[in-house]
Amino acid sequence: MTALGAEGHRRRLRERFLAGGLDAFHDHEVLELLLTFAIPRRDVKPAAKALLDHFHSLSAVLDAKPEELKAVPGIGVHAAVLLSLVPRLLERYHKDRWRSVKTLGSTQEAVRYLMGHFEAERIEVFCLLALNSQNGLIAMERIQEGTVNRTAVFPRLVVEAALRHRATAVILAHNHPSGDPEPSAADRQLTKKLKRLLQDMDIAVHDHIILAGKRYYSFAERGEMD
Repeated sequence: MTALGAEGHRRRLRERFLAGGLDAFHDHEVLELLLTFAIPRRDVKPAAKALLDHFHSLSAVLDAKPEELKAVPGIGVHAAVLLSLVPRLLERYHKDRWRSVKTLGSTQEAVRYLMGHFEAERIEVFCLLALNSQNGLIAMERIQEGTVNRTAVFPRLVVEAALRHRATAVILAHNHPSGDPEPSAADRQLTKKLKRLLQDMDIAVHDHIILAGKRYYSFAERGEMD
């Protein structure tokens, strides 16, 4: 593709996005659009397709570290930084958007809040939402991080976090990067143990929510917090 032809293609990508968002874009076209902002005056389609060939999916490209991205032909430091910035920017956006949240009065509100924090995670993370007596959010604390499919949670750390924030109630939460939110036997055992320990401290456990992409499992909705 000539330089003139490449510029026309880049312009058409921007115009398509402005007219209809990304719904009609193929994955390689999403990457092409992003790369136009980091690679000037060049056909970026080969680089976009090389990224997908190397990492096999759009999400894997965006999850990759800059040094991994730079190993792909056509990807320099500016493009690598831009691509790895996208999920971090999304996470920051959700944090800022929910900064003014005063209460988490329902499972759906808690799920929407948590999804913004877990969207970019590729490993399992266990968190605690500390609430006041009006279900106002005091703090969200990451208790422990694990591997892609396992987190060893120490109950003492959860109890200490709840006491440190002077919570009167908490919501427990973790993610399943595998994409399946169904709790394991260990998840159920941990929930029962934490509920018992925290209730002994006069701290209510409203729910344990497991996030997996856009899907979730709520112990409270399934009647498992009674």
